Amino acid sequence: MEWLNHWTHENSLWGLFLSAFISSTIAPGGSELVLAYLVRTAAHPSWQLIMMASVGNTLGALTTWQLGSWTARRFPLNSAVLDKHPHAVRWVRRFGPVALLFSWLPIIGDGLCYVAGWLRLPLFFSFAAISVGKVGRYWAMTVLIDRL
Repeated sequence: MEWLNHWTHENSLWGLFLSAFISSTIAPGGSELVLAYLVRTAAHPSWQLIMMASVGNTLGALTTWQLGSWTARRFPLNSAVLDKHPHAVRWVRRFGPVALLFSWLPIIGDGLCYVAGWLRLPLFFSFAAISVGKVGRYWAMTVLIDRL
């Protein structure tokens, strides 16, 4: 059983990364539970957990941004897609990439990233805002879980 403990420990960061990536695309996921488990077991330093979860979640959000951009190029006159996310459209049009600081919000964040891609917001600024929001989210979660 020692090999199983070693294998689980070595791959837990990649599991967190994958869970965070999936959680940030249109598919449901549970990176919060994986993060909570790893924080409570102290399997890795907190900074590693925050980094892996943030990178995975940011890449997932950029995948959703890219999906929105791709859809806009394929169906440029199809406003029905944007009608499904009226609040996200309003926020992104009003605040631009700054709205993506809230991409960490469940359900709403996916819509923000998708709409940002659809509206073709600048990728660099979108990436920066998404990254700041995701790192802030996982840092706050890690601190909260660690103190409970």
